[in-house]
Amino acid sequence: MPDHVHWLLELHGNLSEAVRRYKAIVSHRVGAGLWQRGFHDHCIRKEDNVIKAARYIVANPLRAGIVDDILQYPYWDAVWLSSDS
Repeated sequence: MPDHVHWLLELHGNLSEAVRRYKAIVSHRVGAGLWQRGFHDHCIRKEDNVIKAARYIVANPLRAGIVDDILQYPYWDAVWLSSDS
């Protein structure tokens, strides 16, 4: 997505620190500050909800009208996209 990022991760530490480090690394590599203050998070507790969240994230470029087929979007990858899940 051109104006935000979605993460789906299993966290073994402090979320605020992980976000701070990510923002710092990206800003350093780009050579400019890009980020607004803060972030929005959502805790997922059940496997079914993880699959639902992954599918939501993968389909985001479709809903935004960036692509007509998710395979056209180069920045996605998810094991939960298959219908077998």
